[in-house]
Amino acid sequence: MAGPKEINDELIAGLPDTGPVVMVNLLRLRDRAAYKRYSELTMPLIKARGGTVLWAGNGEAVAFGDAEADRWDYVVLVRYPSRAAFLDMMRSPEYAAANVHREQAVAKHVILSSTETYSKMTQAR
Repeated sequence: MAGPKEINDELIAGLPDTGPVVMVNLLRLRDRAAYKRYSELTMPLIKARGGTVLWAGNGEAVAFGDAEADRWDYVVLVRYPSRAAFLDMMRSPEYAAANVHREQAVAKHVILSSTETYSKMTQAR
């Protein structure tokens, strides 16, 4: 399980930071109540850096892949104005305090940094 000190800082910071980024969060949960506490504490941190949750939902079944190894309980897409904004949040003391609840909540957590190549959300603007 990755904590804030295990963020791939150099890898993320080394990518071009030319605009918005969407962080795709894949979570295997063990304690939903703890994840709710974590979410309540991190939402203001995300918003303070210009970020927003685009979408969140429950994982239902693995349609393609290993049904157990690739199973995710929850998926969250969070848009930040830049990778720097994401890293600033992850490195903050406020995030470190909230992360205690994330560590209690998740059995596995992957965050994939992505940039947009196409989106109906962008097309609708």
